[in-house]
Amino acid sequence: MSVYQQIYEVVKQIPPGKVATYGQIATLANLAGKARLVGYALARVPGNDPEIPWQRVINAKGEISYSPFREGNDYLQRSLLEREGVEFTAGDRVNLQRYRWQPEGEPGHTSL
Repeated sequence: MSVYQQIYEVVKQIPPGKVATYGQIATLANLAGKARLVGYALARVPGNDPEIPWQRVINAKGEISYSPFREGNDYLQRSLLEREGVEFTAGDRVNLQRYRWQPEGEPGHTSL
């Protein structure tokens, strides 16, 4: 399995209405410290690929990482997240305490 495939497999697990950070995905994909690599992998996903919910990965500040190289997908990302019920504050941030995905086995995970 390629490194990008490892990343995609983790991202596929994020449920609708939840987000994860680039660093969190890197750690879960056994690539700790390689958050930027996660960003590169997700930039390669076509914007309309329903198999890989790339829009659910944001930066550690709870923000969408805007870039001129994303060809408008920054705004698509926010729109897709809002459709899933994720709310943004006036500062264009997502409340990570409320919306951050915590898979089983990850530190801080609690069963409901």
